[in-house]
Parts: sequence; structure tokens; C-alpha cells
Amino acid sequence: MGMASSAAASGHGDPSGPRDRPPRRRGRGGAGGEWSHEALRRGAAPSEVLAELDATVAPLRELPGAERLRWTAPQGRHLTLAFLGAVDEERLPALEDGLAQAVLGHPVHRLRLAGGGHFHDRVLWVGLAGETWALRGLARSVTTVTGEVLGEEAPDLGEEVAFHPHLTLARAGRSGHPDAEERKALRTAAQRLETFQGADFTVAAVHLMRSEFHGGPAQYTRVRSWALHPA
Repeated sequence: MGMASSAAASGHGDPSGPRDRPPRRRGRGGAGGEWSHEALRRGAAPSEVLAELDATVAPLRELPGAERLRWTAPQGRHLTLAFLGAVDEERLPALEDGLAQAVLGHPVHRLRLAGGGHFHDRVLWVGLAGETWALRGLARSVTTVTGEVLGEEAPDLGEEVAFHPHLTLARAGRSGHPDAEERKALRTAAQRLETFQGADFTVAAVHLMRSEFHGGPAQYTRVRSWALHPA
């Protein structure tokens, strides 16, 4: 079993409190994972936004070669702010305290799913638009804090390549490098997503999530939550 920590943002949910924290569990080698700003999971976005995305993705899964791609489960789609790697269980309290400070003052903001593309013929994604300046500011605070707690240098978010807000929809290369059929399916799907524009939704809270891996899709558990500052 693998274990990981992540953070997520949502338009629903309460501020942090003792009821949000599950019992501590230790995995082999500690915990590892990603701190992610999640928009479309656990009821985080309005149901019509989720339904709209699913309706858009459904025909893409019918493209020739698309059955060879590894499609993400709707409940697992998220926007990563910073990858943490392995995190010792003993560091989680300090990480939580730091993230609580990192979120302070960051405002509630409006986003929407928009456009799409692919990374190096391997990853199919849908992008986000709207008040992305707020998202970028939150990402900068988070990467600074995680770097301080974990002793790692935070990436320069002034570089566009360093932070490209997106939700992963599918991955190619099930058995190593993607073959020609997978690459064609990925590129065709990306082209069809270029003009996609979803409905606006409000991001009002950030959640620290624990992810566990049992040989299938990751299982997510909310550890703690923080409300963003009202507009």
C-alpha cells in the first residue's frame, strides 16, 4: 500500500476542525504524494460542471485507439499545485501548520474549465481559466511553505512551464512509451478540447487530502480543510 498527501480546493465544505482529521496511519517508508488544488472532486464543483465535463469526455473515449489510454476516474481529477514526493509521517503536523498559514488571506475565486491539450504525447488535459491570478498566488504560497517544511527549493512560478493549471484526463504509454495509435488518439482528443468552455464555479476552500494506492486508482481521504478569504 502506498500513501500520499495532497491538498484540494473546493466550492463547498467547512473550515478546518478536529472532525476533519482521520486517525494517523503509517505506511511503509512514510507518506508521499502531492499537494493539489482540487476543483472537481467530492462535490467540489456544481453538479452541472461535473456533468458537462463528463459529457465532453465521453465521445473522446470512443475515438480510435482511445481504449488504450488510461483514463482518470472523475472523482480523482485534480489540479496539482506542487509535487511533494515522499513525506515522513512525523512531518505532517508541521506541514499542516505551514499550509494553514499559506492559505491565510488568499481569496475565494472563480474558475472555469477551458481548452485542452497534451504534454509530449503522454498526458491529455483540460485547462482552467478565470481568476487564475488567485490560483497562481495560492500556488506560490504553497510551494514556498512546502519547500520550507520539507527542505526543498520551491520552483519559480514566474516561469509559465513551472505551473500550468490543468486537470489530467488520460495518460498514454500503458506499457512504456506510447505507440502510434495512442499518440494519434491523444492528439485528436486534445484538438477537440481546444474550444471547450465550461461553466464558472467558485473555489472557496482548500483541503489537505491523503491518498492511498492499492494497485488501482488512488483512494482519497480528507485530512484537514481551510476556508479561503471571502471576496
